[in-house]
Amino acid sequence: MAGNPDRDYYEVLGLARDASPKAIKDAFRKLTMKYHPDRNKAPDAEERFKEVAKAYAVLSDPNKKADYDHHGFAGVAGFSHEDLFGDINFEDILGGMGFGFGGGLFDHFFDRRPVGPPKGRDIEMELVIPLAKVVSGGEEKVRVNHPTVCKACHGSGAKSGTSPRECVACKGTGHKTVARRQGKKDSQVLIQQLTVCPECHGRGKIIDQPCIECGGSGQTMQGETLMVKIPVGIDEGKALRVPERGMPSAVPGGVPGDLYVVVRTEPDARFMRDGANLWHSVMISPADAALGVALEVPTLDGKLELAVPQGTQPDAVLRLRGKGLPYFGGKANGDLFVRVRVHVQEKLSNEERSLYESLRKAEKRPEMFGHT
Repeated sequence: MAGNPDRDYYEVLGLARDASPKAIKDAFRKLTMKYHPDRNKAPDAEERFKEVAKAYAVLSDPNKKADYDHHGFAGVAGFSHEDLFGDINFEDILGGMGFGFGGGLFDHFFDRRPVGPPKGRDIEMELVIPLAKVVSGGEEKVRVNHPTVCKACHGSGAKSGTSPRECVACKGTGHKTVARRQGKKDSQVLIQQLTVCPECHGRGKIIDQPCIECGGSGQTMQGETLMVKIPVGIDEGKALRVPERGMPSAVPGGVPGDLYVVVRTEPDARFMRDGANLWHSVMISPADAALGVALEVPTLDGKLELAVPQGTQPDAVLRLRGKGLPYFGGKANGDLFVRVRVHVQEKLSNEERSLYESLRKAEKRPEMFGHT
């Protein structure tokens, strides 16, 4: 791999040349969150992601890193993608970030081919959690129903003690070839059409005595309760991977797919979530907006007094720093933004009307309000 001489690998990861292995790993995780095409839809995101992954593959390996430090790009030239990435377990490095690196997008980017029987399809479900769980993290129960290999017939579909037999019509291929000639006698073209075998319906095998448990399908539905670990500060819509709890492989002995639990935040009457920040609205009177007022506003830790300054304008936003949700990982918190709305009464008492009229006469700068 020749690399781009204008983009030093340390520069790609934003690191000094004496960066520790932990710093290299942390930089890779951070930049993956930024550039992974599942999260970033910019046209150049995929190329930036590849660049970051290659830089990590070199700098995380002591031998490759030493060759690169001494000889630059020439020291790591000639490596195939398998040489670079074959020994890296991206599932461990990026666990909990919601990226299916084992057999999905990453393999597609770098032409990695899975070894062994095909993996089953992944499945997805949603889990709704309250804001309190975003703050504390912890475990949540999820109930999932998914097909699994029938234990009675071990996926064969045949009754215990019997076995499927090969379809004679298609010789076990699951399809039949229909051939016909078309055209004039001296210039005929042979046309072959591949169709699903009508005898075995594409299975390649005939089951004379279907399994009682699964009806010959080889699969049964299984309900399962799983515990999912919720990280502190989990982002809205993040997918948590539960290995091998997806669809079974189409081939006996194959690895099941994965379950992805997409985490959503439960609506909360007090707040609107915006990443790690929270928004809350309060309603005050024109008099309070003009004179200022002290209000109690809800926070995740209980109620807090907020001073609304005099002269506050409608839709002004006041910030309470650090009173939002924790960022992913829990190292810092977002902010609580309080939007101030001014309520003007539609119906006034005689006393109120008199006071407003006196106020209007006392205003010293009528030009501010459109008066002539």
